[in-house]
Amino acid sequence: MSEPDAIVVGAGPNGLAAALTLARAGLRVQVFEGADEPGGGCRTAELTLPGFRHDVCSTVHALAAASPFFAAADLAARGVRLLAPAVAAAHPLDGGRAGVLQGSVAETADGLPGDGRAYRRLMEPLERASSSIMSLALAPIRSVPDRPIAAARFAAEGLLPATALARRLHSAEGRALFAGMAAHSIRPLTAPLTGAFGLMFLLLAHTSGWPVVEGGSGRLIDAMTAELAELGGTVTTGNWIERLADLPPARTVMLDVTPRQLLSMAGDRLPPGYRRALARFRYGPGVCKVDWAVDGAVPWLNESCRRTVTVHVGGTIGEVARAEAAVAAGDHPEQPFCLVTQPGVVDQGRAPAGRQVLWGYCHVPAGSDVDMTGRIEAQIERFAPGFRDLILARSVRTAADMARYNPGYVGGDVAAGAATLRQTIGRPVLRWNQYRVPLAWGVKRGRPPRAAPPGTYLCSASTPPGGGVHGMCGMWAARAALHDLRA
Repeated sequence: MSEPDAIVVGAGPNGLAAALTLARAGLRVQVFEGADEPGGGCRTAELTLPGFRHDVCSTVHALAAASPFFAAADLAARGVRLLAPAVAAAHPLDGGRAGVLQGSVAETADGLPGDGRAYRRLMEPLERASSSIMSLALAPIRSVPDRPIAAARFAAEGLLPATALARRLHSAEGRALFAGMAAHSIRPLTAPLTGAFGLMFLLLAHTSGWPVVEGGSGRLIDAMTAELAELGGTVTTGNWIERLADLPPARTVMLDVTPRQLLSMAGDRLPPGYRRALARFRYGPGVCKVDWAVDGAVPWLNESCRRTVTVHVGGTIGEVARAEAAVAAGDHPEQPFCLVTQPGVVDQGRAPAGRQVLWGYCHVPAGSDVDMTGRIEAQIERFAPGFRDLILARSVRTAADMARYNPGYVGGDVAAGAATLRQTIGRPVLRWNQYRVPLAWGVKRGRPPRAAPPGTYLCSASTPPGGGVHGMCGMWAARAALHDLRA
């Protein structure tokens, strides 16, 4: 293409969302991706056997279904179908019991023994204000809520640790269900703000659902790159950008990278205070992920577990809390909390007839090279006896492998930063505009910059609103860039 107006480094969901936002505004956009194909963690590949299509990382797209960015795209016209299971998620317990998350508050409440009234009291007010809560949750932290009372209620409850908020439920099923939702924070369940993760994932099930993309998550990326090409944008793969100075000229630069990568790419072109703030950015634990080719459906003892894509495997709230606390302390739990997905429940085309793809991961200390396959499989076998007998093949990635696969997964952290209270307010640093990078070419101590740089913006999941396949980090960063270009 001719000299671009905008350059995007990184073709993950956020980088492509930034590129599309700029291209829709009429800018000529060029995207550089270091890997051989775009997508980041949103890719699909035959990781085990021919004909078995596994999602490399993300599978369940509750946030994509709720995302204003994706709502503005006509995904269906580009062949993207979101398939939602009959049961949003299930959390098995010993004895064939399970906490079951249904599509409505009422159905979920009715299925939690002794917790119907408590669950309704917890979730019905949030469901009534769901559009405002989701808009706020997927916006920059400085955004003003349109329903401040509802937002204040969610914030007050969400600030609580998950263990405290779960006390409002009384059954083992209800508390375990909430613990599994909150464990998506990848934090000890006694930490502040973990309650917000639990409430958010429950609320998503009651509003937009927990769907998967038919044919694999990679089709979502195919749709994004196809639209970008129609708008005149280009994606160049297999081209790692080591330094910002290596980029061709452009009016604006978007970086779908972590703060650690930004420090490496920009060097002393960043002001000292900003460099120190980026260096303080904390990453969370890593994940060890196992993909299986399975000869048939997983034989869960609980029927609801057979009807959902997402199964949270970890036992009682106490067991989940102990596992997550062990990870935070730098240990590898013997009985880890595991997130298991079985997309074949709604998307039979992922594997040959009668067979399924399955993946599961557990949290581990950052940078771990420990293979947790045996412990993950033991947890699944606990609630689905005979599972191991169905395994045809497996593919394993430790946290260290995840970091090598994708440099954005620092230490295997798939969320691009720890979900602490401090980093919720200031992600990656505490500034009014958290996307714009204060960059200058040729900065030297005591001297002004030789030339003003193009507008440079961070658009990765290390910026608000954080991790997940929703594209909102990229959209908000691109909007900030467009505002500055028009100023």
